[in-house]
Amino acid sequence: MKICRYQMDQGPARVGWVVQDQWIVDLSAMGVTSLESLLEETDLSSKLERLVNVQTAGIALAEARLLPPVEHQEVWAAGVTYLRSKTARMAESEFSATAYDRVYEAARPELFFKSLPEKVVGPGEALGIRRDAQWSVPEPELALFLNSRGQVVGCTIGNDMSSRDIEGDNLLYLPQAKIYERSCALGPWVVLDAAEPEIRSWSLTVRIERDNAIVFVGETSVDRLKRSFGELAEYLFRCQQFPHGAVLLTGTGIVPPDDFTLRAGDRVRINLSGLGELENPVVKV
Repeated sequence: MKICRYQMDQGPARVGWVVQDQWIVDLSAMGVTSLESLLEETDLSSKLERLVNVQTAGIALAEARLLPPVEHQEVWAAGVTYLRSKTARMAESEFSATAYDRVYEAARPELFFKSLPEKVVGPGEALGIRRDAQWSVPEPELALFLNSRGQVVGCTIGNDMSSRDIEGDNLLYLPQAKIYERSCALGPWVVLDAAEPEIRSWSLTVRIERDNAIVFVGETSVDRLKRSFGELAEYLFRCQQFPHGAVLLTGTGIVPPDDFTLRAGDRVRINLSGLGELENPVVKV
């Protein structure tokens, strides 16, 4: 089941059920006041069954403005969870190579804060590249939704934008390379009823367009993610509390070549085969 946050004209944010990627059914009349409250349901599967059985009219998806599918949840990220990411990070900097190699093999994953919810970019909104960076890339990722009890209850597409030259200069610059204006995108909606084995069967593809031409295409499988969803969730919630739940980006397995950098005016399209597509233009910030 696909759930979105959306807005009609300048009205309030609403929660909707996306049907066949064409229609939105407003769930407010069914008692769903927020995405967060739905994710906190103790028996989410029964709640979803009741919602699916309700027949009601919908609006065309094209008539609504999709909002970032996040309300009060902090957004965190895991790094070096794919072998391709480890190789690329080691190539960025001889100084940092050993650290990336060790964290890929270690029991404890790399986890870092990515974004406050109000700073997340939604579908169609502009992504940012730092004006003081020379090497900027998108990082297409599976994003997991966790409730306040640390349970994985949904997923969406994430883009963990990265300034690779800044991170490559020194690992201590990671927050500047990762956390800046318009550096995190999520959307277009959240899938709530897919189990980990199904999600791992999905493919993740990114296409970058520039001046009406495709300048990069990359693809990977979610199953190449080394760590289990439960393992990542357990480490994120270890010695931590998230009263509103959290969103966890799970790392990237797609890395453009070293001579590629994003430019203002580019358009990034990320497709997750069992979920949909997240599309964003690029601006300099």
